[in-house]
Amino acid sequence: MRIWWSLACVALISACAAPKAPTGLYRDTQTPLTYTTRSDANRLAGDWHVRGHYPGDEALLTVSYLRSRHGQEAFKLITRHCADNGACTDIAALWRAKALGPNRWRLADPQGGKTRDLWVIWVDEGYRTAAIGAPDGGYGWVLGRRATGGADRITAAREILDFNGYAIGAMILR
Repeated sequence: MRIWWSLACVALISACAAPKAPTGLYRDTQTPLTYTTRSDANRLAGDWHVRGHYPGDEALLTVSYLRSRHGQEAFKLITRHCADNGACTDIAALWRAKALGPNRWRLADPQGGKTRDLWVIWVDEGYRTAAIGAPDGGYGWVLGRRATGGADRITAAREILDFNGYAIGAMILR
């Protein structure tokens, strides 16, 4: 009788336990995602080197915010594709951007169908380093104006991503 009572208690406790928090691919989506209130489109515009990324974005080299004077915004993503013979080609793709609010956009895949939200989670005061991500956690980037240097800012960007629920251990640094 005692064993049945113990099993019943275990089953009851298990049933009452909180469900596991849903997670995006690289982010715990139960953690609120913040975005920076530091917003200067002119300073954000231009080329950013990918300094940290998650698996799947190995080919991504640079991300550029293109601010149009006529209201059409876009992001240019440059990826490097290499053939088996070692010959590499850089390919630029222009993702049209619809503003969702300050520092948040919905990007439309230039090949159609797919969208991707892009949030500027953090940018340093000098607009030299940025932490980028999306609420679904499908990707996250650390971007820098230069391809090297700024280790303290790269660390700060990673800490901000960690605070926002990203799995920092899975991030690949360059």
